[in-house]
Formats: sequence, structure tokens, C-alpha cells
Amino acid sequence: MELKDKVVVITGGSGGIGRAMARAFLDQGAKGVMLADLDAAAVSKAASELGCEGMACDVTDEAQVIALVERTQQLFGPVDLFCSNAGAGGQGVLTDASNAVWQKQWDLHVMSHLYAARAVLPQMIARGSGYLLNTASAAGLLAALGSGPYSVTKAAAVKLAEFLSITHGDDGIKVSVLCPQGVNTAMAPRRLGDGQTDGIIEPEQLAHTVVEALRAERFYVLPHPEVEEYVRRKGNDVDRWLLGMRRLRKRSLSAQ
Repeated sequence: MELKDKVVVITGGSGGIGRAMARAFLDQGAKGVMLADLDAAAVSKAASELGCEGMACDVTDEAQVIALVERTQQLFGPVDLFCSNAGAGGQGVLTDASNAVWQKQWDLHVMSHLYAARAVLPQMIARGSGYLLNTASAAGLLAALGSGPYSVTKAAAVKLAEFLSITHGDDGIKVSVLCPQGVNTAMAPRRLGDGQTDGIIEPEQLAHTVVEALRAERFYVLPHPEVEEYVRRKGNDVDRWLLGMRRLRKRSLSAQ
């Protein structure tokens, strides 16, 4: 997909990855960009600074996602690209994470992508074209040792993106899933060396990778190229990978 003259929605758009993607898409000549975020003041400020539109939206509420799409269509026309990008960290590993944490992570990292797809797919399928970019994480392909809810729900986000591509690829729908490691945002890991990341990159660097991946229509968007090799090793011998991850976890715990 070339972004020139395209209409784009970006959730989680007031800062970090979402804001960087908006700037990159506008630089590529997007016809209209709608930012959405839970924080109404922050998204309004970001939209004003970037020269695009913005509105408050709780992506875990399907009615609000539908309203977001409808407002975008009123302003710019049919949505060409929906970037379902909102997300947050989840505390706890497995048994020490409450049901409320698990549910919140599920709603934010899985159901929000489903709501976005439901809101835009009918018109995209009718036109025979459209693009869904869902932000997951390298943790969804591998694991984030410190957070079970985050890892599990991001893995579900990857699987949902796969299922959308399988189900609607023949309808002209393109799907990509963004799986970064550490990015210099509020969610960035505060330390390195525990297997969480091969380096913290700037959001602008990530946005450049996104533009290239959309142009090539690649399913995996991997701003940290090392992740591709890790996933390959995991696929080649998952038992060996699990053993290595257990060793990595022990080293991480002993270093705390």
C-alpha cells in the first residue's frame, strides 16, 4: 500500500508509536489521518500539532470504535488503513496477576482489534480493498518474561491478525502485525540484558519500518530484525527454545 491520498485511523495515537506513525503517514501524503486515544486532551493536542484530526475513544468499547470510524468517514471518506495500536503493559506473571488484569489486557490487546475489524471490514470488502495494521509485540511471537497477561494477549493478537488475513485475504484485505521489542515510549523496558529487547529504538525509526512494510505488504512488521531469527529458531525446535527461555528467566531472577 502506498499511503498517498489514503484515509487512516490510528488508535493509541496521542504519543509514542501512534504519533510517530501519524507523522510518517502525513509525510507520505495521506489524505486524512484520524488519531484516537483514551486521553481526550492529549489526542487533541497531538492532532493540533501534527495537523490532523483527533478524538477520544475507548477502544475496549465497541460502540466507541464504531463512532470513531463513522466520524472519520464523515470527515475524509472511507477508511483505507486502520492501525489498531492502543496497548498497555500488564503486571504479574501468571498466578499473581488478578482476573481483572487478565481481562483488561484481553479487552485492550485482542477485543479492540476485533472491534476495529468489524467496524471497517464491511465497507472494505465491498470496495475490494483495505488494510488492517494491528500492533502486537515481539512478546506475542516469543515472550515477555515479566508479564504473563501481556505475552499471552499479544500472542492472541498475532493469531487474530493471521486469522483475519486467512479469512479475508481473498476479499482484497491486507493485514500486517507490528511486533517490536523496546521502543522509546512510556512502555519501554527500563533496563536491558534480560532478554526483553535487543535495544530500544526511537518511534520515528519504527514508523519508517512500518511505511516500508505497508508498501511491501508484509505480514510481519519487525522493527528489530533479530526477532525474525528468534522466531525461526523457536519454530525449528520449540523444546530447545523453551529450555533456553527457562534458563534466561533464571538468570533474570538471580540478577534482581
